[in-house]
Amino acid sequence: MKTISLIIRSTFIALLCMSFVQTFGQEVTGNWKGALSVQGTEVPLVFNIENKDGALTATMDSPSQGATGLPMDQVLFEKNQLTLTFKKAGIKYVGSLESDKLKGTFYQGGMELPLELEKSEKTIPGNPELVTSDMSLEKLANLDKGNYKYSVEDYFAKPKARTFRFSPDGKYLSYREKDKNNKNHVYVKEIATDKVTRVIEEKEELIRGYGWANNERLVYVMDKGGNEDYHLFAANIDGTDQKELTPYEGVQVNIIEGLKEDKDHLIISMNKNNKQIFEPYKINIITGEIKQLFKNEDAANPIAGYNFDKDGVLRGYSKIRDGVNFDFYYAKEEGNYEVIKKLNWKDTFSVISFDYSTDNPHDAYVVSNLDTDKSQIYLYDLKADKVIKKLYANDKYDVSNLSLSRKRGYELDYFSYQGEKRVVEPVSDYYKKLHKKITSKFPDHQYSIADQTDEEDKYLIFLQSDKLYGVYYSYDSKADEFKLLYNLMPQLKENDMAEMRPITFKSRDGLTIHGYITLPKEALQGKKVPLIVNPHGGPQGIRDSWGFNPESQLFASRGYATLQVNFRISGGYGKKFLESGFKQIGRKAMDDVEDGLEYVIKQGWVDKDKVAIYGGSHGGYAVLRGLTKTPDLYACGVDYVGVSNLFTFMKTIPPYWKPYLKIIKEIWYDEDVAEEKAIMEEVSPVYQIDKIKKPLFVVQGANDPRVNIDESDQIVKALRDKGYDVPYMVRYDEGHGFAKEENSIAMYKAMMGFYAKHLNKKTETKPVKG
Repeated sequence: MKTISLIIRSTFIALLCMSFVQTFGQEVTGNWKGALSVQGTEVPLVFNIENKDGALTATMDSPSQGATGLPMDQVLFEKNQLTLTFKKAGIKYVGSLESDKLKGTFYQGGMELPLELEKSEKTIPGNPELVTSDMSLEKLANLDKGNYKYSVEDYFAKPKARTFRFSPDGKYLSYREKDKNNKNHVYVKEIATDKVTRVIEEKEELIRGYGWANNERLVYVMDKGGNEDYHLFAANIDGTDQKELTPYEGVQVNIIEGLKEDKDHLIISMNKNNKQIFEPYKINIITGEIKQLFKNEDAANPIAGYNFDKDGVLRGYSKIRDGVNFDFYYAKEEGNYEVIKKLNWKDTFSVISFDYSTDNPHDAYVVSNLDTDKSQIYLYDLKADKVIKKLYANDKYDVSNLSLSRKRGYELDYFSYQGEKRVVEPVSDYYKKLHKKITSKFPDHQYSIADQTDEEDKYLIFLQSDKLYGVYYSYDSKADEFKLLYNLMPQLKENDMAEMRPITFKSRDGLTIHGYITLPKEALQGKKVPLIVNPHGGPQGIRDSWGFNPESQLFASRGYATLQVNFRISGGYGKKFLESGFKQIGRKAMDDVEDGLEYVIKQGWVDKDKVAIYGGSHGGYAVLRGLTKTPDLYACGVDYVGVSNLFTFMKTIPPYWKPYLKIIKEIWYDEDVAEEKAIMEEVSPVYQIDKIKKPLFVVQGANDPRVNIDESDQIVKALRDKGYDVPYMVRYDEGHGFAKEENSIAMYKAMMGFYAKHLNKKTETKPVKG
């Protein structure tokens, strides 16, 4: 039997018009909210009833399915009884009004389900009237015409199977597998017998991540519609004893430490007692019993990070002071925490891991830039507060990653960092041999160890390159044998994919800037091609890296190059480079993007009159800023969950960001400083609407906790009020970026149609209106 949610989804796109039959009933107007119970799943519904010129009209929302504004064909209110009819979906609701409740029955496809509705305020985020209809977005998508070898689905349909993991003892292999309805369930395969069990079923909410807690139990996390309030769940490997471990509304869970030495527990953090701050708990993954381990009581100067050891003992923590400084506390004696480092928030001093291979329990691997520009790795005595020795450094890049072997007494295996490409530097004799085996077997690819058993007798090797989406190999160390396990995207042939080249250039004020250009075959043949400029999100501390990028590859398949610039404030290039972008968002950071564009134009790769700008989060902001700062530079733009107004952005951040607000203001701008307030007005695109000359496509997740939907609504409304044609895609079951496959595919299809419309013709120089 089909559930109502599937029927709602299938009919939403087809609905174009509505007609009304009514009897006036002022008392029934408003928003009515309830939930159906369908096959054990709760399906929320909202009916919005209005009186328009004496006639009752109604729409239906199904927020969990991203369906809003479904028009009812008939709205009838007589003798205190409301009848709503939705003929195309075979839906009917009949309910009696009793005070502020409607009690009745929901009919569909032979089902009769009780449904009680309560009067409520309208809860759909943002302004649904601004949203472009699915039919109009489909028309836009249909402009992407051509004899293309690969479809949007080839790049953005989730792999049939993915996220492979060994159980700690190596007896089982877990993975996620997609069904015909695009639900990605978690399966466990017993390696000796090949018996497969579906352990975790993905329903309406996405499984955001999962992993092995021990040999018998898996844990996983979910939120609601992308709101990032993650809850923790657990299940046995045969699918039994499914349990929500943290059933707390509006609370976010983070896993701090998996306890190999205590298989029934995890260390987690939650903002359960105060939405703005997180406190650590030890949780039993079988019973759900929790024990708070430490109190984070000073909301004005909260603890921002905890350091637990492998036995679950809290050894240290980092505490905010005055909003912009950090004090690192360490227990030289158990339970007695004292400050050993007073840091500015711009400084780095953090414990990667304690060194369990020495007799001194206070030895730790620390990443620090206190005495250098680039972050380096040290062996450090925390009790004595001194460096034992510098272990690893690089002149050009920050280094911060290492790997230890629990099996071999916590021997140091390797360091790694991101340069132009990922670099792995083996240390132990064991790992030098393993590294040589892998790189000799797969010489033209980057690799990472996706997983390994506790006994290090089985490894999962993940291979990737700029042309390979990803392939899993298993490696049996006893048999010294590699086996192909799974190709995530077999439909994408490496020889057909585009090359991603590292580039380096000088900014207009003399900084060395790094980035990447992905070039379609037409550019390699000497043709000047259209270009998509793609600034990254963040912006602070984030960077683009070399590897397979499905967006860039999709663009290349249509003949577009992609430019990614690691502009000032990007991470990985040292403290000075990072800080050179503070108070420069929308200004010198954008200059770097423009200088990168000038560089690739001079190389002869791109057509300067056919340049688009596209990005998500800060990248979406950069799109809007680019279209206002240098309006003649771009032919069009695509803003994906981007900030449009720095003032409202600062006021709508999630509660757990508020302790960092002073730091955010030091990175961005502070409106309480008159000079900076003027800059905020200058670089907030919503105040510079008159400068936009080129077409804009806006995409937003309604439940986004970081960039509120109001940011996108503002820019769309302001441009629409001036008569501009601005396609606006909103999904009501998404947050900060689209995670559901069908939504991502719809977005990229519309985006490719938008590019086809505005890059494959003579560039317009006047504002594009309806």
